[in-house]
Amino acid sequence: MTFKAPDSLAEQIAHHLAERIIRGELKPGERIQEQKVTLALNVSRGSVREALLILERRHLIAILPRRGAHVTELTPHKVQSLCTLMSEMYILLGNAVAQRWAVQADLGPFLQIQQRLIASYERQDISAFVDDSFNVMRAAYPFADNPYLQETVENLHPAMSRAYYLALEQRKAEMSEFLALFAQLLEAVLARDLPQIRVVLSQYAQRSCDLVLSALTVA
Repeated sequence: MTFKAPDSLAEQIAHHLAERIIRGELKPGERIQEQKVTLALNVSRGSVREALLILERRHLIAILPRRGAHVTELTPHKVQSLCTLMSEMYILLGNAVAQRWAVQADLGPFLQIQQRLIASYERQDISAFVDDSFNVMRAAYPFADNPYLQETVENLHPAMSRAYYLALEQRKAEMSEFLALFAQLLEAVLARDLPQIRVVLSQYAQRSCDLVLSALTVA
């Protein structure tokens, strides 16, 4: 049995602010004032301060001496750096699934996600499509059984979501390509073909990075 404690108040505040940053409601460079957040959400200043530390750890804000908390800038260098790192973590997770699945039923969660991705594609729901793209990684966590890898991916997830959100409209034309890549990935995992897993996931990460960089240029 897996027990998950409810999110703390600080985590809830961090999630609320993260969603505003990801959607672009809080702009790069914009200051986040503790007192304003405290009054707006009717919470303690200590909880807000803890939430800001969480957001800093997740690379959405920077807390500077005498300047307070500001939303971080999203630059091409940061996007490329993030994509390079996430690519290697995707590969670690993909390899773990390929090496450790025992019966085909173990791959059931991935097949369910594939069906949801197809449904999102058919109704052109890009937001759900992106969410389930990240759920693929979460379904791989039990196979990797690596708490450090899981924590790192989760901490980088908001930054990746923020980058992808910029490219949502551009991803409409690419959804079919990503579906094809995911089908190739499942085939490689089923065959325990580690070199092919690296090829497919590297292609996915690079294409995603190119879309974000293109959207960033337009923005």
